[in-house]
Amino acid sequence: MFDYYFGLGLRSLRRNPMLTALMVMAIGFGVAASMITYSVFRAVSGNPIPGKSSQLFTPQIDAWGPQKNLDGGEPAEALGYADAMALMRAGKARRQTMLYPVQLSVIPDGNHDLPIHASGYAVGSDFFAMFDVPFRYGGAWSAQDDEAHAAQVVISDVLDQKLFGGGNSVGRTLNLGGHDYRIVGVTSHWNPRPRFYDLFSTSGFADEPDVYMVFHRALDLQMRTDGRNSCRGSLSFITWEQYLQSNCIWITPWVELDSPSEVAGYRRFLTDYAAEQTRAGRFTWAPNVRLRDVMQWMDHEQVVPPESRISLAVAMGFFLICLVNTIGLLLAKFMRRAGEIGVRRALGATRGEIYAQYLIEAGTVGLAGGMVGLLLTAAGVGGVGVLFQPEIAKLARLDPSLVALTVALAIVATVAAAFYPAWRAAHVQPAWQLKSS
Repeated sequence: MFDYYFGLGLRSLRRNPMLTALMVMAIGFGVAASMITYSVFRAVSGNPIPGKSSQLFTPQIDAWGPQKNLDGGEPAEALGYADAMALMRAGKARRQTMLYPVQLSVIPDGNHDLPIHASGYAVGSDFFAMFDVPFRYGGAWSAQDDEAHAAQVVISDVLDQKLFGGGNSVGRTLNLGGHDYRIVGVTSHWNPRPRFYDLFSTSGFADEPDVYMVFHRALDLQMRTDGRNSCRGSLSFITWEQYLQSNCIWITPWVELDSPSEVAGYRRFLTDYAAEQTRAGRFTWAPNVRLRDVMQWMDHEQVVPPESRISLAVAMGFFLICLVNTIGLLLAKFMRRAGEIGVRRALGATRGEIYAQYLIEAGTVGLAGGMVGLLLTAAGVGGVGVLFQPEIAKLARLDPSLVALTVALAIVATVAAAFYPAWRAAHVQPAWQLKSS
């Protein structure tokens, strides 16, 4: 019967082309507006590391005190050198890494070409296993290399392509900022969006880093952070050592904790550490610490731009208005055929059959509206840069999942909108219609 009712629906749509076109365009524009804004919202609000987001935590320790904190008593978003080193030496997590962004000049082999600017991070060896970084060639350096402050780096496949034509460059030497480093690994494309591990220094949507170097090696070379550097109080430091001992924050810590008991234990450790600093006279306030997992951290940092939430709400409101108009158009279309319905009911058609016929007919309208919406969505995705920053706008793309969702939403929404018109059609009294005819 589905094929029969589907054929009836198509003939009915051809019978009133103007009314059908109005319904199709209303559904098409409504679903397109929703899907264009949803494509952006989905990109900026998704879980960037779904398999481990509940096991990765960033610790916060209040090193400024309540008088200098700006966010309702929240600790600073990063750590200073002294606290970062204390957490690293304590080693209370199965895996841990400290990181901060660096900017380097890559000098190609032979010194014949101009230096290339490369962005990257100073990280610990656990960084790669913690965040499931994929490798194309080689792998990460070892914990022993961390301790030895080894001159080793991992580079991205993009930088590998620029310098070595995409070949296996493991074991080759790379000159960064006038110092030679041995390449131990080449990552496959890896750039989680949002970049949850560095929301302190980035918006979360920066381009893929080019290079990763040993954290202690970067400190030995006195590499300043290429990201944020936030300080409080009088700043009188001149030397690198004075800078390290200041209250400036610039290092982001991450730890991997596999169970609730490990999380509770690490939180106790942070509280005890802060209390110890109070007893030592370094802090003059009660312990104030936080331990947030990936999704909690993204929430705290408000990664999702407010304009994406607002535009999604506006688009859904517009889609709802389109559906209300569609309900009215379907009601007018169905009730114009009251005589036909009365004859069918008099000949033995059940109300369920009337429901099926008109809901399937509404589904054909939704399918046509979905096709129109798909074309409008494809055009609109390319123009989201008008509303959003370029680094966010380029994340919106029409992939197979969005195609399926666009068509499914159009069909389901139209069928849902048709329930009331179909109910009215199914409750037409056959005797009245036959008598009036």
